[in-house]
Amino acid sequence: MAMDPMPRFPSGFLWGVSTSAHQIEGAAELRERSVWDAFAERPGRVRDGSTAAVACDHYHRHREDVALLAGLGVDAYRFSVSWPRVNAPGGLDFYDRLTDELCAAGVRPVPTLFHWDLPLGLHWRERDTAERFAAYTAVVADRLGDRVRTWITLNEPAEHTLLGHALGVHAPGERLLFDALPVAHHQLLAHGLAVRALRAAGAPDIGIADSHAPVWPASDDPADRAAADLYDALLNRMFADPLLLGRYPEGIGELMPDGAGADLEVIAEPLDFYGVNYYAPTRVGAPSGTPGGFGGVPLPAELPFSVREIEGRPVTDFGWPVVPEGLTELLTGLRDRYGERLPPVLITENGCSYPGLDDQDRIAYLDAHVRAVHDALAAGVDVRGYFVWSLLDNFEWAEGYARRFGLVHVDFTTLERTPKASYHWYRELLRAGC
Repeated sequence: MAMDPMPRFPSGFLWGVSTSAHQIEGAAELRERSVWDAFAERPGRVRDGSTAAVACDHYHRHREDVALLAGLGVDAYRFSVSWPRVNAPGGLDFYDRLTDELCAAGVRPVPTLFHWDLPLGLHWRERDTAERFAAYTAVVADRLGDRVRTWITLNEPAEHTLLGHALGVHAPGERLLFDALPVAHHQLLAHGLAVRALRAAGAPDIGIADSHAPVWPASDDPADRAAADLYDALLNRMFADPLLLGRYPEGIGELMPDGAGADLEVIAEPLDFYGVNYYAPTRVGAPSGTPGGFGGVPLPAELPFSVREIEGRPVTDFGWPVVPEGLTELLTGLRDRYGERLPPVLITENGCSYPGLDDQDRIAYLDAHVRAVHDALAAGVDVRGYFVWSLLDNFEWAEGYARRFGLVHVDFTTLERTPKASYHWYRELLRAGC
């Protein structure tokens, strides 16, 4: 596939890949149970009836996977630490070994402290969970902080709130609709408390990985614009505004738990970078009675908005539209909205699901989105790095093993790893010193 030369990025730009613990580690018998273990065991909750009990068996094969990272030539590896594993005897030993091996391979470890696998028995509706998360953070930082410079507190609190607690299609499987919003607040509070715990441990580089998407009104009709504004507040501003401005969007704060306003000072602890996960824009209009959904998930008819198809675009194997310029729009929009309150940005996730080893569609997707990041840089956005989702094909949550996001193919019977064409493309991109 012939492509134009990639424009050059600033010196020190951080290139990486991302994974998460529950999706790749396996070795479920060596950790406590999580909400995702319980969810996946309920009939019909995971598309193919699978669980992550083995997944990619990264727990036992992490040396092989670190070798893949070294061969790829990335600067950094964003992984997550499993809170249920840390709670088990000797659980932190695994992350100690992984961190050592990454450092020996010249790959910066970038741990995320929470990527949806909440220990079973805890719940984000409870304020106490935020305090427990801060205590867990302190334990991990004490063990790994001598080698880990860059930390991420939470991954995608929007999806965990909306898919897991409002719509019920992710763990813990609750359908609370707007009554799920306290879950968002307690995750944000957990983030702020974790930032303080990390600062106390001497961590110099702290951020969060928030999912964001441009929200496009279905038309200029005032009803469509109002619906899109509400959707944007729930998906984007409900998380970014408290973190960066110290306040909730208009109309959202009163839906939060009593006393939430007093927590905003903690939530807005200064960040060293702001992580952005991007996949596609969303077109939103007034309720229409036609199919549409959040991240491919049908939305209940009683909600005051509907998600519409973005026409005229190719789609991934997941059915998500491919809109690379949406990433530029998103980044410039964050800069325009938050100004000097916006820290330097890392693209902490960007990727796509396609089948096959000769994954030319994935190469085209990644190439276009890397160029979109460069366009944002040229427009004056301070972007410091880009992480591909994902290193490995993995357990894709409620989709089970039906979707493949990896640069490396995993045979889930033999667990054999095979680098795809996209792995080699990314390696050559990095070798070219773009």
